[in-house]
Amino acid sequence: MATYAIGDVQGCFEPLQRLLDAVRFEPGRDRLWFVGDLVNRGPRSLETLRFVHALDEAAVITLGNHDLHLLAAREGIRDERRNDTLRPVLAADDADELLGWLRKRPLIHVDPALDFVLVHAGIYPTWDVPQAVTLASEVQTLLAGEQYRELLENMYGNRPARWDAALSGFERLRFIVNAFTRMRFCSAEGGLDFKHAGPPGSQPAALLPWFEVPQRAAAAQRIIFGHWAALPHFESTHLFPLDGGCVWGNRLSALRLDVDPPRLTSVACG
Repeated sequence: MATYAIGDVQGCFEPLQRLLDAVRFEPGRDRLWFVGDLVNRGPRSLETLRFVHALDEAAVITLGNHDLHLLAAREGIRDERRNDTLRPVLAADDADELLGWLRKRPLIHVDPALDFVLVHAGIYPTWDVPQAVTLASEVQTLLAGEQYRELLENMYGNRPARWDAALSGFERLRFIVNAFTRMRFCSAEGGLDFKHAGPPGSQPAALLPWFEVPQRAAAAQRIIFGHWAALPHFESTHLFPLDGGCVWGNRLSALRLDVDPPRLTSVACG
């Protein structure tokens, strides 16, 4: 059995199929981990959702910001944006089934046997993995339950920008969602920045990529993440960025996790 982690698909169904052909994926034998943002901006979000949903236990998905945006749009909480491509999903006969399944996906997946953690954007610098799992469960429980719409209504905003264990209510939940699904740069003190999305080096001097914050609590953990299409590929023993910017015509990648060292396969998306 092989396990592959897949970067941000964002509705790019045809490149996903070519990538799975390239790694010779077998649904009855192998497993796929998706870093989130299955949908939006690419041309075939509905086909992508149906395909991953049909994989059942062969697939693990962590929620990304575009996945949450789809859920909010379904509830009429957020308007579709100019470059969204969500209309076919929202109009589909099986939308309730697909989105009911999607909102029950986690924000973090931990596999002790493979020694990998899967998230969409990253793990906040002061959180270790057990704390991240506990905090994620606060959001996941509400999102999967009857109060999910209330969470979606209060999910948007950039404040608070810094974690405090004393945070409560929707301020606390909003920060947790932002850290797992929107984080790129932050200050050395842990203040999240949402203005800058370029590659490292393009940000103001006071900001750092989240994974370069000194004394990061989860620095010893192998973390797979996406979200940051402008982040160049880099070699690391503990950090595995997989957003290759497929939706922008770049590449879609699969990282095989059950081999040492992990092996990357990519296909062009242009």
